[in-house]
This record gives sequence, C-alpha cells and structure tokens, in this order.
Amino acid sequence: MHSNNYTLAFVFIITVLLGTILSFTKENLRELQEYNLKADMRKNILRSLDFEESENEPWSNEVVEKIFNENIQAFCVDTSGNVVDCIIEEVDTERNLEVLPVYLKVVDNKTEGIAIPVAGKGLWSTVFGYIALESDTDTVLGIQFYKHGETPGLGGEVDKAWFTNNFIGKKIRDNSGDVIGVEVLKGKVDNSKASAIHQVDGISGATVTSKGVTVFLKDDLGRYENYLNKVKADGNI
Repeated sequence: MHSNNYTLAFVFIITVLLGTILSFTKENLRELQEYNLKADMRKNILRSLDFEESENEPWSNEVVEKIFNENIQAFCVDTSGNVVDCIIEEVDTERNLEVLPVYLKVVDNKTEGIAIPVAGKGLWSTVFGYIALESDTDTVLGIQFYKHGETPGLGGEVDKAWFTNNFIGKKIRDNSGDVIGVEVLKGKVDNSKASAIHQVDGISGATVTSKGVTVFLKDDLGRYENYLNKVKADGNI
C-alpha cells in the first residue's frame, strides 16, 4: 500500500502535467480564435460593400483574407475628418468615439464604396454592424449586423437579409446635406412621401430594437460627417 506522500506526489505531478497541457492547448486555440474573429469581421465588411459570396462555395478564411487584402484600404480618421494613426483591429467601435475606422472598397484603382462600423443599444444588447455608402457618401450601398443578443424572431431579425436589404439605396443626408441617418419605422414606409428615401420598414414586435438602430446609425454616421463632407467636397475618397 502506497504512503500518503506517494499519493500526494502523484496527484501533484498529474495536476502539473494536465495544467501544462491545458495551458498549451488554450494558447494555440487563442491564435486560431483570433484568426477566425478577424476573418469574420472582414467577411462582414466585404458583405456590406456588396462583395457577393456564392451559396455553393462559401468563403473560407483564406479567401476572405485574399479578397480583403486585394480590394480594401483600411485606415482611421478623427472626428474632424483627418487621417490618424491607429491599429485598426484594436479600435473599440462602441467606446472609442474619437478614432474612427474607415474601409474603402477600391477595385481596379476605382473607389466604389466606404464602410464604417456602427454599434449601439437595442432592447437587450449592443448591436454591432457595418454600414457601407456609395462613393457619393449619400447613398447606402449595404449594411450588415453581425453580433447582438436581441430576441430571436423579434429584434433578432435585425441581422436577416429581408431587413438589411431594405437599406440599400436609401439616403443618409437631408436636402440641406446634413447627415441624418436612416430611420427604422414602426410599420411600413409610405413611398408616396418624400421622407421615404430616408426610411425602412420596421421589425414587427421589435419597436425598441428598431428605435435603437435609428439612434445609433444617426449618431455613428454623425461622427464621420466631417470626413464624409471632405470626401464629398473633394470629389474623391
């Protein structure tokens, strides 16, 4: 029969061994997780900028990286619209209100769109996404919501194509040229009204989520207004 000291030593060795293995596994998985998160972020940026993913051949992480590196120029601006230094992947788009990431779609040396991150409160959670504008800085090219904790079947519909597709072609500026965002209505848009160009149909049973999207789109786009105005005035991005 083994002594208590032997048992304690055996348990100690096994604990250290298992701890080392778990630590090694966690460190290796962390790199994979970070790579997957980066690829997912880039995938949503590409989708907002109207890059199409084949249903028969979904994008792999490698394909996403290739498309992104070949067609996207990423940098940051401040609230005055000036380009500033940043590590763009480390910018907290919900809390950092001074350093603003910008993603340009440049194909064959022609700028075809600009994507910016948006984030704000829904009913139960923060909703994260990207909105893309055409090169005129007025017209919505696309929008993607990719992370939230809203109620499935209600506010959770915010990331569904039937909802996000309604934003395409809408205008974010009023007749004076001021950025006003896009309003998510409670109910349907009345296309006979001039205001319809700035509005989309709401999500049934999700009034708070819809209002939240309206508010944070206006706020986040407003932070980029000086940059967008400079682009519009210069005629190029």
